[in-house]
This record gives sequence, structure tokens and C-alpha cells, in this order.
Amino acid sequence: MLQSVFAVVLLAASLVLGTPVNGTVAIRKCGTSITEEKLLAAEQHFKANAVSSEAFSKVAATASVPVYFHVISKDSTLAGGNVPDSQIANQITVLNQDYSGSGLTFTLAGTTRTTNSQWFNQVGPSSSLQTTMKNQLRQGGVNALNVYTVGFVSGSGEGLLGYSTFPSDYASNPTDDGVVILFSSLPGGSTTGFNLGRTLTHEAGHWVGLYHTFQGGCSGTGDQVSDTPPESTPASGCPTGRDTCSGGGVDPIHNYMDYSSDACMNQFTAGQITRLASQIRTYRSISV
Repeated sequence: MLQSVFAVVLLAASLVLGTPVNGTVAIRKCGTSITEEKLLAAEQHFKANAVSSEAFSKVAATASVPVYFHVISKDSTLAGGNVPDSQIANQITVLNQDYSGSGLTFTLAGTTRTTNSQWFNQVGPSSSLQTTMKNQLRQGGVNALNVYTVGFVSGSGEGLLGYSTFPSDYASNPTDDGVVILFSSLPGGSTTGFNLGRTLTHEAGHWVGLYHTFQGGCSGTGDQVSDTPPESTPASGCPTGRDTCSGGGVDPIHNYMDYSSDACMNQFTAGQITRLASQIRTYRSISV
């Protein structure tokens, strides 16, 4: 039943678009439009099929997420995308720090390295190149986070920081499941303002079922989490005190699911943790 429903109401992969200015990424922008109609249909299905923690305790489960890193480079240099094992290890550390309050832990399960200049330069969402890449490289099952690092130089991925699938996407297209990010967004990377590893934290947030904090703006259904104040548009930089919607409090600019700079992000809310726990129980066979 999951496959038939989500073939119709698939949520588009979340895109984070960065506009290069003077060699840096100045702002994050979302390149995906999720209509209220699709969101409501998906949420209706989720609520009807959500697996409770009590029911889930009867089946084998783990809160440890195996992470497979797939390093795509155009050559053997760091500038060409060949990120060292040390940066990957630091990225796993950042993930575990940022998700420490969720009960999830991330463990590096393997690393592949592929030299393919076409993939490095041109892989992007909904492209045949990314389909071929994932078909050849993806490892593990529904509970495995596959991370692909590329250059986003041209094509449909030009200028991106990253994009991700949602848990509900898995049933209709398991091979597509995962996150694609800019190689220089890893901790210690060269993308100024976005090189503390928070791009993967953000995209992994979508992978565990979270929407952007500004989903729906000041009206609509929002991000389905009651303790994230409504926000009309994504934040950039770290605009302390920003309040774009009347009532509900100041914008959640420090939330990992906004578009603030890496240094500004430092929190998931209790409501987001409750939501992601239910999402991954229902769609990823992970219990926290």
C-alpha cells in the first residue's frame, strides 16, 4: 500500500541552492516546491499508517544508522573533490553531536571513492546521471544513510549545497534513497559560511522526515511541528530577532531545518525529535 500511495504523493527531494559570490556561498535557497495538496495527502497517509513506539517494541530495531559515504571526484586532488577520510570522520562526529538529543547515532559503515568528472560536475536532482550514480553505488537497506559528495558545477545541480529524499520516498524508489551534498561543505571545507558540516545535518533532517521550518510560510499547514514558530521565508546569515510572522515567536533561525549559516544552527526542537522518531519507525524500521 505504501508504494501505491506514495507513487502519487511523493514529496520532492529537498534542494538547498547556494549562489556563489566571490568564491563563497552567500545564501541558501530551496529549489523544491511542495504543494499544500501533496503535503496534506502525504501527512494523511502518515497519520493513518504511523507505527507506535509500543507496537515497534515487538520487532527487532536499532537506533544506529549505518552511513555509507560515496566520494565522487574529478581527479585525485582535494580541490577536485577527493575529500580525505579525516573530513568524513569529522562529518560523522558533527552528525552525532547535532542529533545527540534524538537518540540516533550515526556510524560510518563504508567509504567508496569514484573518479568520474561527469558525475562530479553534472550530477543533480532528477537527472539520469544521478540515477546511474546511485544505481551503481548505493549500499544497505532502508535504514542506511547513503551520502554522495559531488561538485555541483553545472547542469540541474549547478550551485547546490545538497538535496535529499524523504523516508516516504523509499518504498517507490529504494535506489534513489539518500543525500547528495557539496564536497566542500564538509567540516573544514572551502565553502565559507557553510563548511562546519551542517549541510549534511540539514539534509539528513529531511532523510528522517523533517520539513523546512518555513514550510507553508505564515499560513498553511507549516512543518507539522507545533514548537517551531511560523516563518514566512528562509533565513540567511544569522538574523537574530527576525520575526516574519505575527504571533508564535521569533523565527527559528537557529534550527537545523532553516537556511541560516552553519555557525548559526544549533538545535532541533522537542517536536521535531518526536516527529522524526515517528517517521523513521514508520518508514525506516528504526526505533529511538
